[in-house]
Amino acid sequence: MPVPMPLVRRALLLFVALAAFGAAAIARAADAPVSAADGAAIRQVIQSQMQAFAKDDGARAFGYASPTIQEIFRTADNFMAMVRSDYRPVYRPRRVEFGPVEEVDGEPVQHVWITGPDGQDVEALYTMQRQRDGSWRINGCDLRRANDA
Repeated sequence: MPVPMPLVRRALLLFVALAAFGAAAIARAADAPVSAADGAAIRQVIQSQMQAFAKDDGARAFGYASPTIQEIFRTADNFMAMVRSDYRPVYRPRRVEFGPVEEVDGEPVQHVWITGPDGQDVEALYTMQRQRDGSWRINGCDLRRANDA
């Protein structure tokens, strides 16, 4: 028995509408900001790493770094040496204020304003990486003088 043409037309229109809706939903998901729960988890990871720095607990601080960062530095001692020399504001902050998380090239970036031990203000841009277990790790930190941000 042949399918009536109006039914075929309706099915085709429904298919096109669903496809357009699906594409729009995917585009919105890619542009969606990080959820509140993920934002809180990201802040907690960064705060925990800073607390480890404050106690010179290199193993714990290194544990908050992504596998990529861990592979680059290989040991907690190497990682801590780099942090002490190149990231003094993060290593010994006087003041820390968390700003927004935004998507940059598909990765969440947490903005953190820091007053370093020398009194200079910097903005730290923490690039985060979600792990297979759903947890977050730090995949990079770019320091900028606060007036350059």
